[in-house]
Amino acid sequence: MSRYFLKKLITLIILLFFVSLTVFSILFVLPGDPAQIILGLNASAETLANLRAELGLDQPFWTQYTDWIFGLIAGKSGNSINYGVPVTELIRSSLSVTGPMAVMAIFFAVMLAIPLGIYAATHHNRPGDVTVMFFSQLGLATPEFWLGILFILLFAVQWGIFPAGGFPGWDVSVWGSLKALILPAVALGAIRASILVRLTRSAMLDVLGEDYIRTAYAKGLKRRTVVYVHGLKNALVPVLTILGLQLGQLLAGAIIIENVYYLPGLGRLVFQAIGQRDLPVVREVVLFMAAAVVVVNYLVDFAYAAVDPRFKLQ
Repeated sequence: MSRYFLKKLITLIILLFFVSLTVFSILFVLPGDPAQIILGLNASAETLANLRAELGLDQPFWTQYTDWIFGLIAGKSGNSINYGVPVTELIRSSLSVTGPMAVMAIFFAVMLAIPLGIYAATHHNRPGDVTVMFFSQLGLATPEFWLGILFILLFAVQWGIFPAGGFPGWDVSVWGSLKALILPAVALGAIRASILVRLTRSAMLDVLGEDYIRTAYAKGLKRRTVVYVHGLKNALVPVLTILGLQLGQLLAGAIIIENVYYLPGLGRLVFQAIGQRDLPVVREVVLFMAAAVVVVNYLVDFAYAAVDPRFKLQ
């Protein structure tokens, strides 16, 4: 078992290396001069050259890349060109918005999708199953930004229950910050729930047709015990796979929904940094996004071992 996870850890490190190399390479060849952006179009050639040397932009590709990577390993983050502060501070501040929103979205999706998926599987080809599948298909066809705007019009403008956008900050108001994240979290979670409910239904249908389920019924076990204890635990493996991918993607920053609700999260941070040609921010935020996806899926492998005993034998 330990060898299995050691191999996964080595794979994770190699993957992160190639991700960092790809991100740095793409940004290296993009047109535009950060020094020119900082100093403006009227800056002299000598001033531009001095700033490029100060930022290390006059060094060859591999020198810039190794300096960046070894700096990150040593815990030395680069400074934002526009804000003049370490990028790690910007990421930490933005993650305090995106992180809770992602967790709330996944929690809502799981609480909605798992029961509905089980209900649809245990009522296969009956009106309840058809209704659940219809609404899940409708959810898949609904853009999250449109759902977010609809929630604003309904819950903020029409009823005034939640704020239409913005984020007051956790230090200002915990309840106000939670309220600001509820609508975007539900908008994100509803789309993810549409995927999870169909996957849960499919996995449960496969499991409920197995011989050991029929044996459990033959032993006289209650239907609820058979479905939720014997059936659901074995059906969770494919659900956990998709759940890990979805959580990683949400942690990476929902750019569109954060712009709809004007939330200072990771997605909005990288969106603004791209427009401002703030390369240190773009590099490190994109690398963090990729690392979040990879690490979350690595943790999902641990969840496999807890859910399915067969993984403990590998």
